[in-house]
Amino acid sequence: MGDKPSDAPEHCPGTESENAGKVSACAGCPNQNVCASGAARGPDPSVELVRARMSGVKKKLFVLSGKGGVGKSTFANLLARSLAARSPDKNVALLDIDICGPSQPRMMGALNEQVHQSGSGWCPVYVEENLALMSIGFLLGSPDDAVIWRGPKKNNMIKQFLSEVDWGDSLDYLILDTPPGTSDEHLSATSYLVSRTPGEDDGARAILITTPAEVSIADVRREATFCKRVGLKVVGVVENMATFVCPHCKVTSEIFPRDSGGGEKLSEEMELPFLGSVPLDPILARACDEGQDVLNTMADSPTLLAISSIVDRILAAV
Repeated sequence: MGDKPSDAPEHCPGTESENAGKVSACAGCPNQNVCASGAARGPDPSVELVRARMSGVKKKLFVLSGKGGVGKSTFANLLARSLAARSPDKNVALLDIDICGPSQPRMMGALNEQVHQSGSGWCPVYVEENLALMSIGFLLGSPDDAVIWRGPKKNNMIKQFLSEVDWGDSLDYLILDTPPGTSDEHLSATSYLVSRTPGEDDGARAILITTPAEVSIADVRREATFCKRVGLKVVGVVENMATFVCPHCKVTSEIFPRDSGGGEKLSEEMELPFLGSVPLDPILARACDEGQDVLNTMADSPTLLAISSIVDRILAAV
């Protein structure tokens, strides 16, 4: 192999390998420390492919949360629908990079749709004329199929999403629905979309989703730290499920304790803008799970009214 140094041991994995400097064959090799640091690897050619495809995308909005079950996918869904409905002349896309738990095909009412490949790349599914959706859920044989992949395969899938999906000539907003945590999918997406050039505005921003519960607040602190380390600017914090709205009497009540002050207190501590609180409407949550366009059927929902104000703040910030 051409990427092996002349003085490398017999079973050297090569300087371009992810295992360079880390396997037993590397023990005692004079190049071990350099290889393990990654300094010997050449630039990833995929970065330029992604940049070429993403050159027509103006804003990339990551919807992040350190913890699962906080309504992140629902918020990403409603954010994408809201942006598309507000400006019919603008193009919006929702990219579901939750590789192991894709939920957007169901929530967008596109569960049985398929993507097709053309000379210009994969054609996403169009939910509305100006709202496109891409998810690994469209590539599975059944919605019940399990995706049991390690990190490198997830990275390749996300790289394909970013470099091979044909979003059209111009895309105003790309919403990225991410899985919980700060792991493979997050590192892959930010490595391609977040610029490392000082002073360059790459259009990438993060929106952090939490609930008032302390276990969620603690995980979002870690998510904010992740954003800082990878250079991803944060638009602000959204407190989801802040209260429960009874569908019968319309009385609101708190379902999570606010011992730590909730999302607003977290925003103050992290010196991040607080975008607003969103109440839990069980009827709307059920409608989203069924793939309904709730912006048209439930416009008076307190959840949608709160999200409308949050979208105003997001647009003002980006």
